[in-house]
Amino acid sequence: MIHTLTLNTAIDMNIFCQPLRPSAVNRTQHTEYCPNGKGVNVSLVLNHFQQPTHVLGIFGGFTGRYIVEELRKQHIKVTPAWVSEPTRINIFINDGQDEYKLVNPGARIDDDCKQQIIHHLDCVSAGDYLVISGSLPPGIESRFYAEIMALCQQKGCEVILDISHPSLQQLLEFQPLLIKPNDDELKEIFNLDVGSTQQVREAMQTLHQLGARNVLLTLGAKGLYFSSGTSLWFCSAPKIELVSSACAGDAALGAFLSKWLNDADVTHALALASATGADVASSAGLGKLSRTEELKQQVQIVQL
Repeated sequence: MIHTLTLNTAIDMNIFCQPLRPSAVNRTQHTEYCPNGKGVNVSLVLNHFQQPTHVLGIFGGFTGRYIVEELRKQHIKVTPAWVSEPTRINIFINDGQDEYKLVNPGARIDDDCKQQIIHHLDCVSAGDYLVISGSLPPGIESRFYAEIMALCQQKGCEVILDISHPSLQQLLEFQPLLIKPNDDELKEIFNLDVGSTQQVREAMQTLHQLGARNVLLTLGAKGLYFSSGTSLWFCSAPKIELVSSACAGDAALGAFLSKWLNDADVTHALALASATGADVASSAGLGKLSRTEELKQQVQIVQL
């Protein structure tokens, strides 16, 4: 089973409008709402590719209930930890010229809710995978990540990390199965540049030395890299018209895991990841994932 843990879930509100004008009434042309949170997105994509998945996370109020109901409508198992404050709403605006991302911090989490999460993690067992994705809401300190990873280690559950918190560097001591940084996160957390293939090689070597067993590096329209510690692959990105990049990295990770965790075929996993990420970037939210097979035809993969 592939479990996902999202400590800071959200509803994404995607707004399409004419170019924004300050101090004027800007009317929307089209608005879409979708359940969100990085781990939630990974589970939605895993479910799309018919992989069993289980959503763990923190939810609150009418917005939290909406996310849980929408996931259950798609027959995805959800085990929510509830808080009283509503789950946050993030706003993404595309005005035809620019993309604006307005991301809220999330509800404050108390100790009772943290204990709910630890209790819910009793369900993970040897042979399972836990994908920890997204930001920390107010009230949860970074040491909570380490507590969860230690618990998974005791249970024999492999961990996949997609977090942008500075503690990622220390968490590599737990030797996670896979991490999925992007170029900005590598610069901010590890002070690593990946502007050239040689820099990517050196960055990957550093990450492996710190404890990461496998690395999926996403670079948006520039493609993605995968390193197993002994081999390095590059996969190009299909050309698309960008609508919103908000969920593309999550979708790429979900698609990659749907293949890689089943047959370890890196080239097929990379092709599907790149095409799925591009499909999502050309849609509002996750979209319908209807162009993935078409976009896969544009992808080129090279083992370096």
